[in-house]
Amino acid sequence: MPPAERKTAKMTSPAFITEACLWHKTMKIFIGFCKSQPVFVIAFLAAVATMFAVPPDSGYADYCNFSVLAELFALMIAVAGLRSVGLFEKMTFILLKKAGNVRRLARFLIIVCFFSSMLITNDVALITFVPLTILAFSGTDDERSRILTIVLETAAANLGSMMTPFGNPQNLYLFDRYDMTAMEFITTMLPVGAASLVCLMLLTLMIPKSDCGQKSEHHREISHKRLIVYIVLFLVCIAAVLKFIPFWICAVAAVIAALIFDRYLLLKADYILLLTFVCFFVFVGNIARIDAVRDFLSGILTGNEIIVSSLLSQGISNVPAAVMLSGFTENGAALLAGVNIGGLGTPIASMASLISLQLYKPTKNADSKRYLLWFSAINFGMLALLLAVFVPIMQR
Repeated sequence: MPPAERKTAKMTSPAFITEACLWHKTMKIFIGFCKSQPVFVIAFLAAVATMFAVPPDSGYADYCNFSVLAELFALMIAVAGLRSVGLFEKMTFILLKKAGNVRRLARFLIIVCFFSSMLITNDVALITFVPLTILAFSGTDDERSRILTIVLETAAANLGSMMTPFGNPQNLYLFDRYDMTAMEFITTMLPVGAASLVCLMLLTLMIPKSDCGQKSEHHREISHKRLIVYIVLFLVCIAAVLKFIPFWICAVAAVIAALIFDRYLLLKADYILLLTFVCFFVFVGNIARIDAVRDFLSGILTGNEIIVSSLLSQGISNVPAAVMLSGFTENGAALLAGVNIGGLGTPIASMASLISLQLYKPTKNADSKRYLLWFSAINFGMLALLLAVFVPIMQR
């Protein structure tokens, strides 16, 4: 058989077609994963790239902050447990009953996101309350008010979460990295958080006072036994974050609670986020051992921590920005403020912002372009305002 015919026969054989289909499917899954987890992919590639400059050695063992990883894992399990028993949904529906108009409803939801994110993290607050917002507006044709409410909820979750060490991953990391006390953390973030809440309430004036209609009451029964267990677990996590107990206790308690009461909770932890932290620990550890890079980053950061960290967050998000820059400055307070303020701006400045967008896009009458316009206007406006106010105060 001539070579050309053999090649044609090979390419049309069942085995070749099966192999080609498998390869195509594998690549499709890989590309989909890269699109859904861009920060992890960047962190992984950055870590691998620095390994060529600093080959793996015994020093790598000192890179990872295991207390942060353990506390973050335990908090994920505790919050997933509280959400699984329906606590947050019931609280929200109670608020919905008391809302008389759209503006008041929006304010309720925004305030709930702001304060709940301090305890359950910004991404969990949005996963919990944005779907309820979509449900609450399902009986109205006021798309502008729906978009404004979701955009302001997203900003509220990102800004409210800055107020506690366990409100978001970057806070947890920086709180441990700079060995802050609770009072140091609060005095740093309280002025920014208070100003942010005032801004959010003023922005709700754009939402009309039209009737929001009546919503049916939520009747999901809560398991009080499991509720108590998850509340206790959450308190154990807080105790570990505040260094009242060893960090490993909260991780062990989380695993035991999940195995006894709901093994599915172990699947709810964001392991990709944990791996992202590991990759950035390796990346930061390696570049800190490269003299030229260390000197350059230290030079541009000194006295400019808020500006540099907030701007870097726009491109790589505030969690990796916090991990990356923490190796080059000892001004933990300014860096803490910068990465939290930097959660405003682009949709990827805080990865939690993408949650709201993904939840909104599939809904009926969704207008993604309009959403992004309002998102950009509000986020960049608040970013500019907070930087203008707090950079002169905190970077003196």
